[in-house]
Amino acid sequence: MNKPYSIKIFLPGGDPEGIRTIEKSNWSGAGIVIPRVLISNAKDRKDLARTGVYVLVGPPEESGLIRCYIGEGDPIKPRLEDHASKKEFWTSCIAFTSKDENINKAHVQWIESRLISLATRAKRCVLENGNTPSLPSLSEADAADAEGFLGEMLLCFPVLGLSAFTAAEPLKKNANLLFIKAKGINAQGMERPDGFVVQVGSGAVSSEVTSCHGYLKELRAALKSNGVLKPACESLVFTQDYLFSSPSTAAGVVQGRSSNGRVDWKTADGKPLKELQG
Repeated sequence: MNKPYSIKIFLPGGDPEGIRTIEKSNWSGAGIVIPRVLISNAKDRKDLARTGVYVLVGPPEESGLIRCYIGEGDPIKPRLEDHASKKEFWTSCIAFTSKDENINKAHVQWIESRLISLATRAKRCVLENGNTPSLPSLSEADAADAEGFLGEMLLCFPVLGLSAFTAAEPLKKNANLLFIKAKGINAQGMERPDGFVVQVGSGAVSSEVTSCHGYLKELRAALKSNGVLKPACESLVFTQDYLFSSPSTAAGVVQGRSSNGRVDWKTADGKPLKELQG
């Protein structure tokens, strides 16, 4: 069961598009969101003088997938200054440190490795990291501390608009599935508060219609490239449960054409999604 929690977002410059700090209830961690253009304004902040983990975020590509680079620093500041001069793709940084400084270099290396693994599994971003670093050798207690810190970070990221680490959980057997049957393919999935999950084993048409929107073509190409969609006979098949941002995007990828997902996704007895929502 999900437990209620609160997140406090503070705007030190009074600008909603500027630097933001993040605090979560019952947690000693601290987060900060820094637009790239304001890196020099943040250089004297104590947040960046601590050991921590950060994610560089770039705008979506034509496929709609954002670009991310995950790193760690001891402290963070020199790493961000280096990235500001050498990496061109990113426009903002989300960093997390500990207010009581109880995480060390090994902890953040563990968290960095785990975040890269989670992003690789979710396949909801274009990952700019060249490889996945191995988990450092930690005692059982330290590993538990690192995992606990990671778990709190993962609760904060969606609130900050970053969904790169959120993979689709397997649908339960009693889930209220919705279906698309078209051009010889069968797909099934379910709407969730954060999007629409297409279930592993679902089919997708092999090619797009001429009038298909460009972003759908790019997204389908990206999903083929990262292995979410693979050829199967005369169609494509989903190799994992995959979370899309909306029912329409999911339906568009499945059918290779622009689609109103609230009309095209239907119950087993033919009732469209929009009727279920009243």
